[in-house]
Amino acid sequence: MSVVLVPGLGLGPESYEPVRACLDQPAEVVRLPGYGRTSRRHEDLSPPALGEALIREVQALGITSAVLVGHSASCQIVVEAALARPELVAGLVLIGPIGDPTASAFWRLAERWIRSAVHEPLQLIPTLRRQYAGTGPIAMTRGLRAAQRHDLSRTLEDLKIPVVVLRGKHDRIAPASWTDQVARLSGGTAQTLPTGSHLPVLTCGPEIAHAIQTLTTPD
Repeated sequence: MSVVLVPGLGLGPESYEPVRACLDQPAEVVRLPGYGRTSRRHEDLSPPALGEALIREVQALGITSAVLVGHSASCQIVVEAALARPELVAGLVLIGPIGDPTASAFWRLAERWIRSAVHEPLQLIPTLRRQYAGTGPIAMTRGLRAAQRHDLSRTLEDLKIPVVVLRGKHDRIAPASWTDQVARLSGGTAQTLPTGSHLPVLTCGPEIAHAIQTLTTPD
């Protein structure tokens, strides 16, 4: 079974390097507009449209069955991909999903981002700067607006595959109350990692790799 990693908003393949280093199999990283790639002016960055784009990329890679891994806003994308083509998606790992209805307002989300960011290591600044520059502020802004219009909770009950929901211990964007709700609605499981904040892909590689492998190599 293949593993396909979708970067979070503004991030790129570099964000998943700590996870890939700990996996016992190769993993493909798919960049999408706003998520590792710039976007064209009129490109649709809604999660359903990007979910379809993700499926096309997966098919182009010759993959017939995959665990899709999303981070932050890209969790919405992998969920939409799984709903669009369930025969191609064997499981989902959702890391720090956004969409908590108690933080739908931009100012509330910004407040939680700041409260999460203070727990991130300063050593992440160079890689974040490179990745955000590669995606560009326009694509990131358009992607965030599209993600905020998407109601993740209304899509989860239609999933019929294993789902693992992860969050960093200090993540205020994806609090435990929200990730527990995501797990309950999707019929999955939720886990709070012992460390990390909203960027556990960069700080909790072994733990995330282990969670992925519970789906690729189930007992």
